[in-house]
Amino acid sequence: MRSHLVLLHGFTQTGRSWAPLVAELGERYRCFAPDLPGHGDAAERRPASFDAVAAYVAAVRAERFTLCGYSMGGRLALATALRIPARIERLVLIGASPGIADATERSRRRVADERLAERIETIGIEAFVDEWAAQPLFASQPRGVAAAARADRLRNTPAGLAAALRGMGTGVMDPLWDRLPDVPTTWIAGEHDARYRAIAERIGASHVVAGAGHAAHLEQPEAVATLVA
Repeated sequence: MRSHLVLLHGFTQTGRSWAPLVAELGERYRCFAPDLPGHGDAAERRPASFDAVAAYVAAVRAERFTLCGYSMGGRLALATALRIPARIERLVLIGASPGIADATERSRRRVADERLAERIETIGIEAFVDEWAAQPLFASQPRGVAAAARADRLRNTPAGLAAALRGMGTGVMDPLWDRLPDVPTTWIAGEHDARYRAIAERIGASHVVAGAGHAAHLEQPEAVATLVA
């Protein structure tokens, strides 16, 4: 019998972004990759919050499952595992963080997230998607990967992404450094993703994906599938 795997995507992505990884893991896992609140087919779903996502994940029919999250999805996975620990067999976190420990820095990030939300609402989805993709975080993505990521991001709406930032951004997340979930956890980071490599290495049980940046599951799905499995 195949095990169950729940996949939580990153900010600006949708559940479809997991397709390359699902293709690698489909024979081993029953994969469930929902669109999270504010994204894709769930662009109008509210509230977009940590509690809401935990409730959606808890509705999965499998009694126990592996929970995997990327970036924003990794933060949501951590928070969810604290809420329903008995349901989680294992956590796999890609390019993720337990939040911002320093209260002043967290406050600054909350302000920055609000400004970004307002900018998204002002400039529209296409202009924002192009700005977002131009970040150094994604510089190592091959052209085909970048094109697929762009097409996926264009499934979103300004209002949905703004709501996701306000309800599930790093600035509003309670830091979890001192209360990480008591479940087996694998931290994954791309070789060129210095910030998140440092976070994963600080926590331990970390794995580095050679040749990948922040979105390691898009750039090197075979390598990430091996670590997930």
